[in-house]
Amino acid sequence: MTAFAAIADGLRLGWRLIAMARAAIWAYRLRSAFVVAGVALGVAALTIIVASIDGANRKAMEMVNMFGPDAAFVIGGNIESRAVGMRYRTLTHADVQRLRQSLPGAYLVVPMQGKGDVTVRHGTQKTQVANLVGTTSGYAQVWNWPLAEGRDFSEDDVLRGAKVALIGDAPARVLFGERSPVGQTVLVDQLPVQIIGRLAYRGVSGGAHNVDERMILPITTLTQRFNLDRNYFRAIRVKFHAPELMVSHVANLKSLLRDSHRLQEGEKDDFSIITADEVLKFMAMFKGGLVVFLGLTALVAMAAGGFVLANLFYLSVQERRMEIGLKKALGATDMAIMYQILIEAVSLTLIGSGFGLVLGKLMGRLLERLGILELMFSWKVFFFAAAAAIAIGLIFGLRPARQAARMSPIEALK
Repeated sequence: MTAFAAIADGLRLGWRLIAMARAAIWAYRLRSAFVVAGVALGVAALTIIVASIDGANRKAMEMVNMFGPDAAFVIGGNIESRAVGMRYRTLTHADVQRLRQSLPGAYLVVPMQGKGDVTVRHGTQKTQVANLVGTTSGYAQVWNWPLAEGRDFSEDDVLRGAKVALIGDAPARVLFGERSPVGQTVLVDQLPVQIIGRLAYRGVSGGAHNVDERMILPITTLTQRFNLDRNYFRAIRVKFHAPELMVSHVANLKSLLRDSHRLQEGEKDDFSIITADEVLKFMAMFKGGLVVFLGLTALVAMAAGGFVLANLFYLSVQERRMEIGLKKALGATDMAIMYQILIEAVSLTLIGSGFGLVLGKLMGRLLERLGILELMFSWKVFFFAAAAAIAIGLIFGLRPARQAARMSPIEALK
């Protein structure tokens, strides 16, 4: 029974301290508002950090899944070397034929050519397609990109330069709404082509554009009708059996291309090979830089909020000397006084945390709209925000609380 009585007394004391802390916060509401604002800025920065890291992780996994762990993407030119005059038209028909015939483990080799920003019309509707891609049969398979409807190119379509196309989800919705585009004829610039397939929606941003903003033509049609270079390809996509052997596959691919291009030992590659591992390395580097930059920002903002809290509470303790002295004269213990000040500090930081979460989410939405960051808000954000708020309140409120607790009631009441 004694234990229950002690617990009840403790609860009553706790509620009394909370009530007094709430009254003190309201009595000094302007000062409290400064503390809340300082903490809110720090928590908002922390919110964006956590959400941006989660968003970067999700983005990395989306890109890896889209890219495929069993594929390599070869680009003409060396993207790591930006020497003046360096060629980027280096991938030829001979390269494609040799890869198809001699590359161990490869089962699909698809060359690609491209043209950017093309106007596509259907009736009164028109849209600007960011990427007009020319390729051979197997485009959907080589990119792990299923067709929502219709079919892929055939070898015959490529051989005769057929005026047919695959359409991405974005232009399909602009031109046809919810109707099926398959079988419809559109004007690509002034070239009439028939839609034979629609690519499934992916919704992944790839650089300045969304990957769904594209149309695919047979590579012969693209080069002939748009007067593009017919001797070189911009890129080659290769799919392999046994993705667990990708290191060996890439080494073989590199060796074969260097031999085809007659590159001597010591000469730099005149092509670039990108795999899912390279995508992950880039995203890890990007995420690391993001964490450092935003982490320093959040640390400075939270430290500023903490110093604001500490200075204002020091001032508050001095102004409340008579209140503290009277409470101690009436029997309040040092621990009760210290707990009251700490409860006030933590209450203010938790309120600031709530405002900071709202501010962080608004700032995050703005950054997403501007295309600067991709964020993902989760319950983890709320956990970190609450933990940071409590830590700020306890760390920066402890010294003012101890100062108030050690105050002599006689000196305080003078």
